[in-house]
Amino acid sequence: MRSRPDAPRPDLQFHFLPVGSEQASFDEESFQPKGNAFMVLPVLLYPKSRGEITLASDDPSKPPAIDPRYFSDEADLTLLLEGHRMAQRIARSKVLDDCRGKPLAAVLESDDDATLRTEGRRRCNTIFHPVGTCKMGSDDAAVVDARLRVRGIDGLRVVDASIMPTIVGGNTNAPTIMIAEKAADLMRERSSG
Repeated sequence: MRSRPDAPRPDLQFHFLPVGSEQASFDEESFQPKGNAFMVLPVLLYPKSRGEITLASDDPSKPPAIDPRYFSDEADLTLLLEGHRMAQRIARSKVLDDCRGKPLAAVLESDDDATLRTEGRRRCNTIFHPVGTCKMGSDDAAVVDARLRVRGIDGLRVVDASIMPTIVGGNTNAPTIMIAEKAADLMRERSSG
């Protein structure tokens, strides 16, 4: 959906889940759904904020340090609040009267900007669609070239959503499948040539 009629393209997506959860975020722990509930979750299609992934240690068995830097661009929080308000209107709509009970979290009933900003920061998560840590391109910041080869390392390619320079305006599954199909074609070309 467009957050405003004059937005140049849709900038919000909504996930409607036939379960609920009291969890604040799903980034740190697995999703723990509760039955007899529903959730309407606003999603920013083109977030301006950029996270960072770095080595946490010189031990390769240790996980990397990931800082998503949610809302490092304040425009993202403003847009998320508009998405939250749209989700509230959907959840409060007359057609859902027979399905709706008491919200699992008090924030869902709030109309206070300060509360919504605080809760937006606390409850934000990636919903499992991070991209861009191994950007494809021809500039100095690009990790892989147009043939998915890691620059400066022979025989190594990256074949996943991390090569996307920026996130696509929707779910990342289909474009990631396309990346894998293209990679297979590129590898076949190399082995037959």
